[in-house]
Amino acid sequence: MIETQKLVIDETKIKKAILSGLPLTITTFTLPKETETYVEDVLSVFLKLSGQEKLRDYIAYCVRELVSNAKKANTKRVYFKDRNLDITDAKEYQTGMADFKEATLNNTAYYLQLQKEKGLYIRIIMQLKENIVSFEIRNNAAITRNELIRIHDRLVRSRKFNSLDEALSQVFDDSEGAGLGLVILALMLRKMGLDEECFEISSNNKETIARLKVPLEQIYFENITMLSEVITNNIDSLPCFPENILEIQRHINNPDIEMIEVSRLLSMDPVLTADLLRIVNSASYMLSKRVDNIFEAVKIVGINVIKNLLYSYGTQKVLGANSEEKKKLWQHSNKTAFYAYTLVKNFKSDKSLLDDIYVCGILHDMGKIVFSNVHPDMLEKIQKLCLEKNIPVSTFEDLSAGMNHAEIGALIAKKWNFPDNIVEAIRYHHNPSSVSIKYQDLVESVYLANMFCEYENGTVSYEQFDKKILECFDITSQMQFDNIIKSFGQQWLSKGNFWGD
Repeated sequence: MIETQKLVIDETKIKKAILSGLPLTITTFTLPKETETYVEDVLSVFLKLSGQEKLRDYIAYCVRELVSNAKKANTKRVYFKDRNLDITDAKEYQTGMADFKEATLNNTAYYLQLQKEKGLYIRIIMQLKENIVSFEIRNNAAITRNELIRIHDRLVRSRKFNSLDEALSQVFDDSEGAGLGLVILALMLRKMGLDEECFEISSNNKETIARLKVPLEQIYFENITMLSEVITNNIDSLPCFPENILEIQRHINNPDIEMIEVSRLLSMDPVLTADLLRIVNSASYMLSKRVDNIFEAVKIVGINVIKNLLYSYGTQKVLGANSEEKKKLWQHSNKTAFYAYTLVKNFKSDKSLLDDIYVCGILHDMGKIVFSNVHPDMLEKIQKLCLEKNIPVSTFEDLSAGMNHAEIGALIAKKWNFPDNIVEAIRYHHNPSSVSIKYQDLVESVYLANMFCEYENGTVSYEQFDKKILECFDITSQMQFDNIIKSFGQQWLSKGNFWGD
């Protein structure tokens, strides 16, 4: 979101960001009044949809204060540059700050235009991730050591105040624009039951970053977890994993089994054989020639890939595609699998990932597909539980809209005894930074493939991608990023859909 766009609240996009744990980003160069209003409106919707509406006034003040400080910091940079003063030199800093406030207030438009010309931005980032609502205010003017010392001094001095009245009764040097405001911010944190550890200001030599972290209410988190487990353990429409596939899996897991025996076992089920051949000949494997018998297919893709195909095939058979909603979910999963496979093939040196990446991509949204199988009797049972435990109906609505779907999918996969790599890919495909290093490349590939698909659909923007993960795939600019997605999309269209849809 940038200030040149029409400032219209997109609740669908905000909800998508919350449910998927994605950052919601607003970037501005001059922070005009309409952008300030827009930021507050987005913040209100974001807090409402993440269940933190009662904290709106407190958080709104904190965000306003931090955005204002970022704007002043940017102004200070162009002001010092305009006066040929070195902001890092103590004497020149003191000289510049002597009339900084008066000079910039009397010529606001001039200095704002300088900020825009220099590309000095203010970026507001909101995110719900790992049960923490976080807010970041970034500006690309790295804070100096002396400025950081002054800010920490304000925060330390704020500890002796118990109320706003006490703070207001004291005299602060507000030439930095961060004196009394930061003290009030610290008092606001205490009002919300938070301590100073929930707030920090740091610099990475390119940006100054102010972070505010607000944990979700513990009761909300416990309710989400409880309902997720109830759904996982009690959905009647989820039978055991197909016995014929489990039987084949048991035989294939024998390390001494030969490919001819694997082919014989698969061939005993003509429908399974036909479907697996269709899968092997689909977009994901990009074979140079069509494969017409199962023995040849096993030779080409290998036993490990056949194992994974059986997991995805069995899951699709259990969960079905008998509604438009489920068809769309499977189509998205198919495309994600293809993109994940293509990412690994083109950008990762460890080609052993190719054996597993496809099945992880196809099953990443299993939790959403599970919800499309919830029957009326199950809904009644959950509603009764909500009533008994005094759980708000909105909590279940959050789940049914996609909240915690990654955890629900992982619980189902574990219930069906899927291998750890598949379980972890499902659980962390929105949050790859939390996965163990053992599965990091696998999960990051699924995350990026899923985000590519969402980007094509217009539901996420480039700013919402994890830049560290993009760098892991040597993607360092938006132009390069767009070219890769365009190429992937063309390959997908030319190869056709996965399940033959």
